[in-house]
Amino acid sequence: MRVMWITALGILLLIAQSISAQARPDSFADLAEKISPSVVNITTSTVVAGRTGPQGIVPEGSPFEDFFREFQDRQGDGDRPRRTSALGSGFVISEDGFVVTNNHVIDGADEILIEFFSGEELPAKVVGTDPNTDIALLKVETDKPLAFVSFGDSDTARVGDWVMAMGNPLGQGFSVSAGIVSARNRALSGSYDDYIQTDAAINRGNSGGPLFNMDGEVVGVNTAILSPNGGSIGIGFSMASNVVTRVVDQLQEYGETRRGWLGVRIQNVSEDMVEAIEGLDEAAGAMVTDVPEGPAAEAGMQSGDIIMLFDGKEVADVRGLVRVVGNTEVGKTVRVVVLRDGKQETLKVTLGRRETAESNNGTESTPEPAEPIEKELLGLTVTPLTDEMRSELGAGEGTVGLVVTGVDETSKAFEKGLRAGDILTEASQQKLTAVADLEARVQEARDAGRKSVLLLVRRAGEPRFVALNIEE
Repeated sequence: MRVMWITALGILLLIAQSISAQARPDSFADLAEKISPSVVNITTSTVVAGRTGPQGIVPEGSPFEDFFREFQDRQGDGDRPRRTSALGSGFVISEDGFVVTNNHVIDGADEILIEFFSGEELPAKVVGTDPNTDIALLKVETDKPLAFVSFGDSDTARVGDWVMAMGNPLGQGFSVSAGIVSARNRALSGSYDDYIQTDAAINRGNSGGPLFNMDGEVVGVNTAILSPNGGSIGIGFSMASNVVTRVVDQLQEYGETRRGWLGVRIQNVSEDMVEAIEGLDEAAGAMVTDVPEGPAAEAGMQSGDIIMLFDGKEVADVRGLVRVVGNTEVGKTVRVVVLRDGKQETLKVTLGRRETAESNNGTESTPEPAEPIEKELLGLTVTPLTDEMRSELGAGEGTVGLVVTGVDETSKAFEKGLRAGDILTEASQQKLTAVADLEARVQEARDAGRKSVLLLVRRAGEPRFVALNIEE
C-alpha cells in the first residue's frame, strides 16, 4: 500500500512539473531571436527656438542681466535655434518598409532616423498619424526586403497570458522584457482607448515598441506607464492590436483616419435613471442628450432616446458606442435601435465622417415663454429662460427652458449636482417652456407611481440627464 502511495505521489509531481513547464517557458531566447530583426530604434530631431535672454537665471531688469546674456552668447546659446533629439521604438510590418510607432514619438520632428537590429540606419517619412490612438505610420525606402512581424488578435489575449516587450528603453536599444497580461480593456483618456495592461517592464523610450504574444505576433503597441517616479513599477499600457490594425490600414490607404460619425451627444444610463424611464430594465445603453444637425438628426433620432443596438451590436455604455461607431465605415447605412416612450424603434442612419463633422450643436425653435414667475419645486427655485439670461448663461439662441436660480443645499437636487445657472430644458423627455410644464411632469410621474423624474439639464451649453427624486 505504501509503495502504491509513493508511486501515485510521484506521478502527481510529474504532472505538476509538466503543467508548470507548459505555463512558463524555459526561455524567451528563441522568440527574442526570431522577432529582433523587425524591431527598430527611432531617433527624432527637432529644431527649437533658442533663448532670447537669461530667462530663469536672473530677474528681468537685474544689473547682472547683461553679464549673463554675454555668458550665454559665449557658450553658443543666445537666440540661435537649437536642435534637440528624442528616442523611441517601433516595428516593421511589411517587407517594403512600413513602420509603426507612437504619434508622440515623432510628433513635431523635422528628421526621423530608423536604426535596425543589424545596425543599419535609414531615414523615415511620416505616412500618417492618429493622435486619438497615439499611432503613427512611417515609411523607409529600401531596395531589399525587410524582416517584419504580423499583428495578432488582441481579443484572444487573456489575463495571465505571457507577453514580451521589446524596444529602446532609456536609450538602451533592443532590450527585451517579459511579463503577463495584467488586465484588459483599460481606458486612459481617449475615446477609442482599448489598452492591454502588462507588468512587462516598460520605460521611457519603449513608446511605440511592440508587445508580443508567445507566437511572435504583435498584440499591442507600448504607449504609456503609470509611475510616481517616471520608471517602471509594473503597470504599463499597450494599445490593443485590433485598434491599431484598423488605424494603420486607413493611414496606409488614405494617409489619415476616416471614422464613422453618428452626430449625437450622449451620456451613460445610471442606475437611478432606470426607474424613471419607462421600458428600461437595467442601466445599459447610451442616452442621447442632444441631436445637432447631422446623420442622427436626419434619421429622426431625438433627445431622450436610449440607443440599445447599433448595427446589430448591443450598446453597453457610451464608451462602447463611440468605439463601434468610430470603427464603422463612413457612408454605411446602419440600423440603430432606440428606446423611446417605453417602446423600441429602429432608425436607419447613414454615417458621416467624424474628422470632417461640423461643430454645430444645433438649436431648438420653440416660442419664447412669457411667464415672468419664479417658483420653488423639488428643492429648486426656477424661472423661465429670458433673452437676457440666455446671453449671460451662454445658451444657444433657440434654447428654451427653466433657469435654476437657487438650490436648497439640503435637497436631493443639490446632492445630484444641480446648481444655480443650470437650465432645465426637458422633464420626462418633454420640453419645458413654463414652470407649469415642470409641475405637470412631476405630478404625472407621481400619479404613475414613479419615484423620480428625468430632467435634461444644460450647463455652459453641455447637456446631461439627471434622475431627480420626487417622493414627498
